[in-house]
Amino acid sequence: MTAIDLPDTQATEALGQRIAALLQPGDVVALTGGLGAGKTTLARAILAALGHEGEVPSPTFTIVETYDPPATRLPVVHADFYRLNDPSEAEEIGLDDYRYNAALIAEWPDHAGGFAHEPACLSIDLEVGDGTRRALVRPGTDWLRRWA
Repeated sequence: MTAIDLPDTQATEALGQRIAALLQPGDVVALTGGLGAGKTTLARAILAALGHEGEVPSPTFTIVETYDPPATRLPVVHADFYRLNDPSEAEEIGLDDYRYNAALIAEWPDHAGGFAHEPACLSIDLEVGDGTRRALVRPGTDWLRRWA
């Protein structure tokens, strides 16, 4: 596990750039943390670093937003599973179809059953406390060499 301090927006953008540079189809970036911890901010930083220009709406209500080349370097699915009541609902919305040949940025991944067991998962727990923010990064086995 790697702890990364995120004292400002620039630090979050730098983390997003690092992740985007290493991201491959099939990868999952699982973002956890309380409300307001910065999950959507980090997701937006990753998408911007992948080439997306313009607004990145929070998928809180749509649950899934997709981004495809040439707007991004690779196909990306940005999902917010906060509103799911049961992990089986991820299947019902066709998550596997969305994920085909794409990277997944997952907010509230535990609501969809979690992804940490997947070798291609980069788990990031965003912590907020006493005016500080920190990312605790746990790379899955497919990420170990890339993240080092």
